[in-house]
Amino acid sequence: MDATKPILETVDRLRQRRTAPLVLELDLTEGLTEGPPSDPLSALLSMRRPRLSDVLEGLRRARKDARVKALIVKIGGRPLGFAVVQELRAAVGELRAAGKLTVAFSETFGEFGAGTVPYYLASAFDRIYLQPSGDVGLTGISLEQRFLKNALGKLGVEYQIGQRHEYKTAANTFTKDHMTDPHRESMARIAESIIEQVVAGVAEGRKLAPERVRELIDQGPFIGPEAVEAGLVDRLAYRDEVYDEIRGEGDLLLFVGRYAKGAMVKKLPRPGERVVALVHGQGAIRLGRSGRGPLGGGGAMGSDTICAAFRAARRDDSVKAVVFRVNSPGGSYVASDAVWREVVLTRRAGKPVIISMGDLAASGGYFVAMAADVIVAQPGTLTGSIGVFGGKPAIGELLDRVGINSESIDVGANSGMFSTSRTYSEQQWARVNAWLDRVYDDFVTKVAEGRRLDRDRAHELARGRVWTGADARDGGLVDELGGLEDALALARDRAGLPAEAHIRTYPRMHPLDRLRPPESSEDKAASLSQVRLEAWGPLNRLTAELGLPAHGPLMLPGWWAIR
Repeated sequence: MDATKPILETVDRLRQRRTAPLVLELDLTEGLTEGPPSDPLSALLSMRRPRLSDVLEGLRRARKDARVKALIVKIGGRPLGFAVVQELRAAVGELRAAGKLTVAFSETFGEFGAGTVPYYLASAFDRIYLQPSGDVGLTGISLEQRFLKNALGKLGVEYQIGQRHEYKTAANTFTKDHMTDPHRESMARIAESIIEQVVAGVAEGRKLAPERVRELIDQGPFIGPEAVEAGLVDRLAYRDEVYDEIRGEGDLLLFVGRYAKGAMVKKLPRPGERVVALVHGQGAIRLGRSGRGPLGGGGAMGSDTICAAFRAARRDDSVKAVVFRVNSPGGSYVASDAVWREVVLTRRAGKPVIISMGDLAASGGYFVAMAADVIVAQPGTLTGSIGVFGGKPAIGELLDRVGINSESIDVGANSGMFSTSRTYSEQQWARVNAWLDRVYDDFVTKVAEGRRLDRDRAHELARGRVWTGADARDGGLVDELGGLEDALALARDRAGLPAEAHIRTYPRMHPLDRLRPPESSEDKAASLSQVRLEAWGPLNRLTAELGLPAHGPLMLPGWWAIR
């Protein structure tokens, strides 16, 4: 037996890993994560999902890597947000322009269901392969809203909610039995803006006339052979057939995320090197630390965590600019205001702040962004919703129907105003409206200052209306259309850094920092994320009864997802 044979085989494998042609893979069936996990539970739940920033960095590096010959992406499974899809489309387009072959493979674009958005992503690739049993659910965009007023009335629940202004429709679910004219106008424009973007993208990618794409949308969904005949798919093939066609003998398969991390290890930042800080703000906004509930429901952006990240970036002399990635439907007004202040202070310290908006940056999600130097959004980002709502349900009649008697002892004329067993008095309703006016006026004033708009123009763009990123850019609420890579490039440019300047995520945390108690509120250990439940503070006990979003009064109306 030749004892050197295993050693030589190992050396040969290592040599091939360094020199063999690469076919990069990306599996999107489990979706993507936006940024680093904010808490141990998030880390556990996202273990097998690639990180968006790693994917974008990997595709950026692959453009200049002669070893990379092709990219194969499996599309399907867990839905991706529309703006994230546009981010991926742009990255794939850049890779194609660099001469790399890009291939999209899907078992099905909607298994007898909606598949417009995943197919829109696939249309950015050189080739689209579909499993023979698959379908193409290219059917358009549908935004649906349900109204509970009549059902709640039958139960004996009366909602008293004020809103600022007519387009702030989050409460309409509980107070109306149909769409108001402003509600319908806003949703119709969002749907039309999204479908315009889908049509343009599919037409360009598949070399079809926009009018033809509109016709195909009205004819969908398509079974596999029909999709090939219509020019929507290049070929029906199983996974093994796709890989046999694309992958040559000796080609090495490597996931994009692993490829990106391998390249980053080789180029770690040196001590004192000038960098761009990247802060992730993900989920509904609340006071306290970031984290998520133990029963799911998604994570939340805690003001303590985000503010600590900005303070750490300001104190770090090596940080020359900050990119704030915002993906949030809004939430607490007070928490949003705390984050807004840190953005202002960071700019005053001479460090540019660039916003990169994800799928959502609306209401409170826009509040935390509006003071930045530059706001970058995707055309399909949902943003704006500059408005506020607040109130409560009165369930006294319901309690009476089920035989529950409620009594209270009140000391103070308004001490019981937040009780759901009674309606507001005139004096109490006046206080609710004074609070709504105060919040709205502060919001619009800060929009006008941050976006350099006349106060009347800011109010015209506000009024609670939700805009797509494309329409928000036309109105001045957004500066540029693009994604995270564009925001990072802007930050480097504003700070006078080279194009390859490193990115450093904040707050930076050593594993030991997660174990020790913080020494003060300035200690970075005090900003750790956690598993927690409360969001409305002292009013949290009411949220189950309210039927309102659990994270605060600055929320995106409805729970819209572009699929």
